Amino acid sequence: MKREDIRLMGTAEIADRLGVTPARVNQITDSVKLGFPRPLARLRMGQVWLAADVEMWIREHRPALAEDAETD
Repeated sequence: MKREDIRLMGTAEIADRLGVTPARVNQITDSVKLGFPRPLARLRMGQVWLAADVEMWIREHRPALAEDAETD
């Protein structure tokens, strides 16, 4: 994968994608039971994840949202 092809998501982007608040994203990402992927990095501004990892989690745990993305 080329550097230009890497997409990242922070809490705000994940919140938009899931249709929840950033506070709920923090609950989801902090819960071991929900199996959210590990962040790629922890920066001073917050954590960031590979968008592909987030999308895979959505397909597995929120399939209705995954289907919505495919029809956009």
